[in-house]
Amino acid sequence: MLKLNPLASNMTEIEIGAYSILFSYKTPVAGHSPVLGHFKTSTKYSPTTTRHINKYFANEWDIVGSTVKEVDQFTIDKMVNVYSLDNVEVS
Repeated sequence: MLKLNPLASNMTEIEIGAYSILFSYKTPVAGHSPVLGHFKTSTKYSPTTTRHINKYFANEWDIVGSTVKEVDQFTIDKMVNVYSLDNVEVS
């Protein structure tokens, strides 16, 4: 089941089963998965997106964002694309 959690202005978390993905504006940038644990993008975005990532880990997971492992943006995009609405069957 998909769950949408608005966290702050331009900051949203989507929960899909055991996966949690943080979106800063429209870009998936961080989250948690059973395989990777906590992760964030290695791509450098705006200072605002960096604040979103740090706020997310501090407020939602009670950990320091700078201690979270970095993964490439492709890995995060791939997680999101697996659950794309294009893959949903309607009966």
